[in-house]
Amino acid sequence: MDNDILEFHIPRWSELPNIDLYLDQVVTLLEDYLKLLVPLKDKNEDKVITKTMINNYVKHGVLKSPINKKYNREHIARLIVICILKQIYSINDINLLIKLALETSGIEVSYNKFCILIEQYIDAIFNKKDFVYNEELTEERYILKNAVQSFASKLYIEKTFLNK
Repeated sequence: MDNDILEFHIPRWSELPNIDLYLDQVVTLLEDYLKLLVPLKDKNEDKVITKTMINNYVKHGVLKSPINKKYNREHIARLIVICILKQIYSINDINLLIKLALETSGIEVSYNKFCILIEQYIDAIFNKKDFVYNEELTEERYILKNAVQSFASKLYIEKTFLNK
């Protein structure tokens, strides 16, 4: 079993940089944060995310425009969510899921819940345990819980069976 994946930690809101970053810095940071979670599609790829991808997310309204060419904590949090969920869903679907999460909670709370759920599902699936969700399951929470579970299940299959 991949012990690195079991010890993986997605930085919480308070752990994200509190200073604005240029695009190159954001790409480097995301690469470092996500290299264990986001398998590259083919052996020739060397980036989890690129400047072009980020620019496309801005162009399509999934990510707010940078301020003076700098990206803040909210941009980074959204990009982490996008990078993880794009393994399963289209960018339009991810945009809808983000909007759904933000309807009931602010960005900080929604992002931290997302991080916690990802880690809990990865732990459960890689340790072959059932995951027990202890909060009341509103429709919004049920949808988001299943989005996260689908990612963790895909990751498990890729890492243990397909060896990506």
